[in-house]
Amino acid sequence: MEISEQVSTWHLFLFLSKWGSLATAAILVVLTVWFAVGAGFVAGAISGVVVFAAGFFALRSKPAH
Repeated sequence: MEISEQVSTWHLFLFLSKWGSLATAAILVVLTVWFAVGAGFVAGAISGVVVFAAGFFALRSKPAH
């Protein structure tokens, strides 16, 4: 395996790890607010969207210089 293939695989792994973690966190927030707190689906969905939006802006790729 050449180094360019390893770099490509590593970037794919990082991409899937960070966005998969964000999706998991947002789903956990929705389910926790919906069922454990008992606030209802709408409150859970709103909190999940807020968590996802904050994570999206934190995790998006920065432009290369």
